[in-house]
Parts: sequence; structure tokens; C-alpha cells
Amino acid sequence: MADVAAEAHVSVKTVSRVVNHEPGVRPDTAERVRAVIERLGFRRHDGARLMRQGRTFTIALVVEDLANPFYSQIGAAVEREARIRQHQLITASAEGSPSRERAVIEALVGRRVDGIVVVPADESASSDAVLEASHTPIVYMDRPVRGTPRDTVLSDNQGGIRSAVEHLVAHGHRNIAFYGDDPAFWTARQRRDAFVATHEGLGLPSSPRVSMGPHTVGSVRETLIPWSAGPEPISAVITGNNRITLAVLLALRELRLPLSLVGFDDFELAALIDPPVTVVHQDPAAMGQKAAQQLFARLLGDESPAQTVVMPTRLIVRASGLRRAPLGR
Repeated sequence: MADVAAEAHVSVKTVSRVVNHEPGVRPDTAERVRAVIERLGFRRHDGARLMRQGRTFTIALVVEDLANPFYSQIGAAVEREARIRQHQLITASAEGSPSRERAVIEALVGRRVDGIVVVPADESASSDAVLEASHTPIVYMDRPVRGTPRDTVLSDNQGGIRSAVEHLVAHGHRNIAFYGDDPAFWTARQRRDAFVATHEGLGLPSSPRVSMGPHTVGSVRETLIPWSAGPEPISAVITGNNRITLAVLLALRELRLPLSLVGFDDFELAALIDPPVTVVHQDPAAMGQKAAQQLFARLLGDESPAQTVVMPTRLIVRASGLRRAPLGR
């Protein structure tokens, strides 16, 4: 900036006013300064300006797995909201590790991001002390945390699983199994508990058959074999997320079992599989949008009590919930 001032024969303050579009500079002087700026290739140092303002105009998103389509849709929605408000988005993965999540959040706070949206690795608010000290707003997504109340955006896990069970029962299924994720996850427990409660509430004849993960094709196969045999074989399966749905589909194909299926989470190509897969659709884009909007409300000074928003799910009926005839050998 000093070089521009010397070349244009003005003060550094005058150059600053021109660069920042401030009043108080004569038009001919401003034109001369802009010409020198263009000739010298000067660029404003946004970082220094923002630091003086106490803002960096960046927000962050911390998720479990950047490769999972569920989280990529969340990321796209948060980025759109940030872009609308002329903010940059930093995205990071905690890889399901509470210690890594803590390190990532502390690093982001150290970089002075204005706010953070987090899909927490577990229910312990491991970075509360850091966040409190920095006054960095945070919004949790998909899973709540214990400790200091924070804005949280959740999906209607119970309602989604209930709709899956009721759909299968309406098509004549009475012996239904549930494959859930690792019970260390709050969402996995919520969906498992909803399955058991709905199963018992509808008075289905057999006891609820539940297998919690983490799952592989092999672990699914090990339980499908005994559950699909005997005097009360299962006729349908409900899965707790898109990764488990894929494992179940592969196991069913290997075992040539004609079981019906409803998956929690829609996934790419679900409508092209034979039969097309009925799913409980969460709306990750709407969840990400809501979380980002709540974060920006806090950045604009909203000091109302922390709120929890539960986003609705929707059953997308295709064909996999119908009773199926045995496969030919």
C-alpha cells in the first residue's frame, strides 16, 4: 500500500479509502490511485482487514466421514448458506474419533473461525471449555451432546423407523429383523429402540430380532442364515443406515434369500436395484441448511435459549417392502 501511495503521490490513508470504497477522496485522485493499483498489481490483504474487525468470515463443518453421501449433502447445503452470506466454509472429518474431533475443533477455534457446525463423534461435549473461552457459536447436527445446551438439528429417527415397520406390517409381514449401527452412536440406539417399541406396540407374534453393528456383509450373513430358517423365519429386514443397507443387499444376493427390505437413508441407485428399495428418507440438505441458518442467527446476535429442531423423515415407497416369492435355484 505504501508503494501505491508513493507512486500516486497521496497518503497511505487515501489509498486505504480507495481500496475499501470509503468516501472522502476526490474522483480524479481516486482514479489516479486505481490506475497505480492496476499497474502495480496491488491486492488488498483481506486477512488483516478482517482481523481488525474481529471476524474472519469463515465457518467450519466437522463431520464423521466426508466420503459418505449423507455428509456430502450436508456439506453442500452448509456451503450454499455460507456463500449467500459471503463466508468461506472449512470442512473437516473427525473420522468418528472423539479425540480427533476435539483436536479439529480446537484447531479451528485457533484459526478464529466465526462458528462451527458439528456432527459429534459421541455424546460428550469434549471441547466445551475451548468453545466457552473463545465464545465461538456451535450447532450440533444429527446427534445431541450432553453438557452445555447447544443448538441442535436432529432427524425424526423414531418416526422414520415406525413408518418402516408399519409399512412392512401393512404388506403382511409379521417376522421382521432390524440391523442397526454401532450402539455407541445415539442415532443407532434411537432407531433400535424405535423398532423394538413399534414391534411390541403392534403386537407382532415373535420377539424383536435385533443385530447391532458395526456390520459387514459377513456379520449380516451370519445372522440371516438362522433367522431365515426354523419355524418362524423372518420375511423382512429393516436397516439402520445406508451402509448397512448395502451390506444386507449383498448378503441377500449371496444367500439368494427373497426377503423384503426397508432401509433408513436413501442412496444413489436405490430406484434402479431389482426390486427398487423402499427407504426412510432423511433430508440431509434441509438439515444442513437449518443448522447453518441457526449458526448465522447466532453470529448476528441471537441470544435466545438453545433450541433443538427435529426434521421430519419421509417414507419413499418403491417395491422392496412387498412380500416376495422364493427365488429359483
